[in-house]
Amino acid sequence: MTPPIDFNDRMLSLGLARVSEAAALASAGLVGHGDEKAADQAAVNAMRDQLNKLDIRGVVVIGEGERDEAPMLYIGEEVGTGTGPEVDIALDPLEGTTLTAKDMPNALTVIAMAPRGTLLHAPDVYMDKLAVGPGYVPDVVSLEMSPSERVHALAKARGCSARDITVCILERPRHEDLIAEVRSTGAAIRLITDGDVAGVIHCAEADITGIDMYMGSGGAPEGVLAASALKCMGGQMWGRLLFRNDDERARAAKAGITDLGKVYSRDEMVTSNVIFAATGVTDGSILRGIKREPTHLTTETILMRSKTGSIRRMLYRNPRAPRD
Repeated sequence: MTPPIDFNDRMLSLGLARVSEAAALASAGLVGHGDEKAADQAAVNAMRDQLNKLDIRGVVVIGEGERDEAPMLYIGEEVGTGTGPEVDIALDPLEGTTLTAKDMPNALTVIAMAPRGTLLHAPDVYMDKLAVGPGYVPDVVSLEMSPSERVHALAKARGCSARDITVCILERPRHEDLIAEVRSTGAAIRLITDGDVAGVIHCAEADITGIDMYMGSGGAPEGVLAASALKCMGGQMWGRLLFRNDDERARAAKAGITDLGKVYSRDEMVTSNVIFAATGVTDGSILRGIKREPTHLTTETILMRSKTGSIRRMLYRNPRAPRD
């Protein structure tokens, strides 16, 4: 087994937190103002500026998607000062642009960093996702199981009834059959409107969030970000790319993916050590949102390293500009 690559993650981790915090602070004044693109653009600009201050030779391998025509930190963009370790970067400058625009819960700024060549270059397509938290035997559930089989398998592993299992699912018309089947088992469902990175992270802290399992389809880039978080926190995750047309299959080919039906485990999406940071923009079950005071803005950030399994929660109280 090849030993994990040392990419100076301890020294870079605080810098990554600053990147996440800057993006959140930049979007603070747009929370609840109904302008998704303006909020996203502000977060993108701030995240790019902060990344370019880090002593890294970074390449964005998971960037903003083209689906919503949002401004991007584009895939292949080089960031950093050009000195230091070569790293892959996965990011979502504002996960939950709609949540931000409407001042709804669980909007986050999210970024992960790993040694060059160790993050899955997921194309901008959908991914079928399944995740559970730590403490279970390997492959306790699988994408090959039906949704009801997954619920019963997890309940058996926990030593409880299916009625004691809570599943997080993104509320979308495409999930109507999934939701119906899960409910037929007696399990509870927590529906979320957006933000499936946060949805997957919920599984890693089931005692706090009440979420035992995540399932359903969402963006593949967000899947890699979620896998990065679980690599740090513990837990299992699987993803399988979904293709609706030849254009999406061509995107996969461009990203170097040849096995279109492959099921990726967490450690196949993130093959080495990784650092992960997320900052709350609006209040949520993982992080508190930005607190606006007359003279200051306060953010909460979670910063994690897979190498040590460390999880830090940090409050950053930043003076407001006079014009803010």
